[in-house]
Amino acid sequence: MRKLSTCFLFFLISMAVFAQNQELKALVGGTLIDGYGSNPIKNSVIIIKGEKIIAVGTMDNTEIPSGAEVISTEGMTVLPGLWDMHVHTMINGHADYAYWDKTYPPLLNNVIMPSSAHQLLMAGVTSARDLGAPLEESIAVRDAINNGEIPGATLYVSGPFIQKKPYPGTEDFRWGVNGSEDARKKIRKLASAGVDVIKLIDQDQMSIEELKAVVDEAHKNNLKVVAHGHRPEEIRRGLQVGADCFEHTGLSSAPQYPKDIMEMIRERTADMSQGPLFWCPTVEGLYNYEYTRDNPEKLDNDSWHRGLPDTVITDIKNSIQHPDRLPYFQLTPVRKPTLQTKIQQLMDAGVVLMIGTDSGIPMKFHSQSTWNELDVWVNEFGIDPMYAIRAATYWPSLWMGVADEVGTITPGKYADIIAVEGDVLRYISLLQDVDMVIKHGKRYK
Repeated sequence: MRKLSTCFLFFLISMAVFAQNQELKALVGGTLIDGYGSNPIKNSVIIIKGEKIIAVGTMDNTEIPSGAEVISTEGMTVLPGLWDMHVHTMINGHADYAYWDKTYPPLLNNVIMPSSAHQLLMAGVTSARDLGAPLEESIAVRDAINNGEIPGATLYVSGPFIQKKPYPGTEDFRWGVNGSEDARKKIRKLASAGVDVIKLIDQDQMSIEELKAVVDEAHKNNLKVVAHGHRPEEIRRGLQVGADCFEHTGLSSAPQYPKDIMEMIRERTADMSQGPLFWCPTVEGLYNYEYTRDNPEKLDNDSWHRGLPDTVITDIKNSIQHPDRLPYFQLTPVRKPTLQTKIQQLMDAGVVLMIGTDSGIPMKFHSQSTWNELDVWVNEFGIDPMYAIRAATYWPSLWMGVADEVGTITPGKYADIIAVEGDVLRYISLLQDVDMVIKHGKRYK
């Protein structure tokens, strides 16, 4: 009996050791871009235990634990999981918003939004800021991902847009404000529901009292405010009341930002007591439109089909059958030459740019948009590739207040890591086909 008990005890200990070792992973041999901007680390070693990174070094100075699963990253670039700071999980590239908003709300919670989040993850986007969707569905999908019930990028959600008056038929995901007290009430409702950020649009249509109420109440509830920058007065007012991040290059086909706006931006970036001024220019959808229009076979990539029923896939395909006829993009050829100028103005003024794509707009799919944005920045606008990568890793995590958890490959942080064959700093477009995706220590690809 004692011998049997001893054997059983040995079995239990062995199983415990086995289980512990199964939690250990070692990524060995790749060139590591850790997110901080310094020179890449050759022949890197990253040790993961469970969800967290426990060691980072090189093959010369880092011991691989006995029994760890060794994953070769030889010949690969290893970097933090990407962030996309402007996605719309409630839409999937369909060209007719009015039709989509009327037809698909019943599928948002269980089909559309989970599909979008899963597509992002498989594209190497392990975290995303989801800006504008019905409140209940936003919270439910975010929490289902966080609880491990469904696969997807970690979402930081705004719930409904806040604006002066919602567009007809969009009241479920666009909330209007009528006076400063109503504005505060709406923000408190979002905060109580548990949103991560406030999305503000059309702020030039609000009174300054309403606008101040939105931003002040958000900040009281430890929520940052993301504001549209489509029109000059939107930017002026957003800066005046202390919006925390601006979206889009904006200003339609105007060749550049007005001088008074640039003076306001420079004054704001000079005040480091407020921290950096952040901006998501979201240019790839505009910049790549003409190429997509003239080469529509680009839309045949089936990566955007993931998680969608055949009926929805067919519906989306039919809506984008004639890219040249879409009203959404008719002015885009005139806008395209202005994009680089505006981005350069922002960079020269000291703004910190972050990768955001407007993913989900017509012909822009969650499985492709993020790498396309990086590609345009680097290969078309000449932005330094390390700057671009930090704009998709370190800076977003800092803006969201989670830089102590993710955003860089650092011991103690979650293991959100991607890897791709080849040298990403030389060929940024390699990110169109990420070879490995690890999120919170679990390998998804």
